[in-house]
Amino acid sequence: MKKNNALYKNQGIHVITAIFTVEFGITKVLLVKRKNEPYKGDWILTGGALYNNEDLEDGAKREIFEKSGITDISIEQFKAFGKVDRSPVMRMVAIAYIGVIDSSRVKIIRETNNTSNADWFPIDKIPGLGFDHEEILKEALLYLQSKIVTTDILKALFPNEFTIPEIQKTYEAILNKKFDRRNFRKKLLSLDLIEDTNKTGKFEGKKPAKLYKFKDTIESKKVF
Repeated sequence: MKKNNALYKNQGIHVITAIFTVEFGITKVLLVKRKNEPYKGDWILTGGALYNNEDLEDGAKREIFEKSGITDISIEQFKAFGKVDRSPVMRMVAIAYIGVIDSSRVKIIRETNNTSNADWFPIDKIPGLGFDHEEILKEALLYLQSKIVTTDILKALFPNEFTIPEIQKTYEAILNKKFDRRNFRKKLLSLDLIEDTNKTGKFEGKKPAKLYKFKDTIESKKVF
């Protein structure tokens, strides 16, 4: 590598995170509205440029905090996006992450130095996004779909109790697929992922149902 080679200059790294939640069975993603050019006034995923003195994940979490105020979130890297012209400013390679959070336990910042708004959007009602964030979001959703059928990623959405109808609706919302109620219940209970809390609760105003919680330690396995 020759440091003075012009082809090495004027490049940077974006760290972008698609943060998902589920509210009343509706899958949503956090978007922020840009205050500055380029793409001023456009909605984008949370993220920005990586500092040259920080690791990738540290930079992604800093950007999440600066753009939304969210802390204490686990994120996972899933893909890099490197089209030469993906940013009009300079060559910027995007390292993309995915995160899942219970939105009821966080309060997002609506405006920051670089953003004029922030909100949760249903994944079927996404506005036009700046940069290549529509492509990144599409890939992030596909990755989320693969994760919820092979891991316990939904523990981040349901840290406490839930009913089986509630979690079934969550699986259906993310996978865009319907499950037979009895078969879903039987399958979920057979996987040894959840345990009965000996409590009852209501979901969507229906009659009381048993409340369950994810077990503390879960072996990764294919769910559905």
